[in-house]
Amino acid sequence: MTRERWPALEDLFGECGASNGCWCMYWRLGPAYRQHGERNRRALRKLVESGSQCGLLAFHGELPVGWCQLTPRSALPYLERYPLLKRVDDLPVWSISCFYVRRGYRLRGVASALLAAAVKEARRAKAPALEAYPSDPNKTRNDFTGARALFLGAGFEIVASRGGPRSIARRKLTPHV
Repeated sequence: MTRERWPALEDLFGECGASNGCWCMYWRLGPAYRQHGERNRRALRKLVESGSQCGLLAFHGELPVGWCQLTPRSALPYLERYPLLKRVDDLPVWSISCFYVRRGYRLRGVASALLAAAVKEARRAKAPALEAYPSDPNKTRNDFTGARALFLGAGFEIVASRGGPRSIARRKLTPHV
C-alpha cells in the first residue's frame, strides 16, 4: 500500500470503510474503533502517508478487489492486549490481521493471492515468521481475519487455540537464497 494508491483503497472500502467504518483499525484501536468511522479513515490514511507497512492491495486490471492488512505484530496494540491471541513467544513476527474482498470477487482466489503476496513481502522484510488469526467456522461467522483452511493450505500451522473464535496460525519464513 502506497500513498499513490490511497484512492484505490477508498474505492475498495467504499463509504462504509469495508466493515461498518472499521477502515482496518480494529486491531490497532480495539473496541473504540466502532464509534469513529471517519476518524478511522483518517488514521489509516495517516499510516499510509507515513510510509508505514500496513497492507497490500489486489487488483483485477485497474479495479481494486482485495485488501490484506500486513504489518509487524508490534504495530497492532489491541492485538497485543487481546487475551485469547496473546503472543506465544517473543519472536518479532509480522501479522496478517484482516482481509477484505470486494463483492463479486469473493471465493475467486483473491484472498489466496493476497496471502501469497503477504508471505513474499514479510520474507522480503526479513520477518522470521508470519502470523494470522483465522476464524473457526464453528464458533463465528465473522471471518474478516480469514478462514482457517486458507492458512493451513498455505503452509501455516495452528500454534495456539485458547477457546475463542480465533486461533493463532504461524508460518516460519526462511530467506530465499
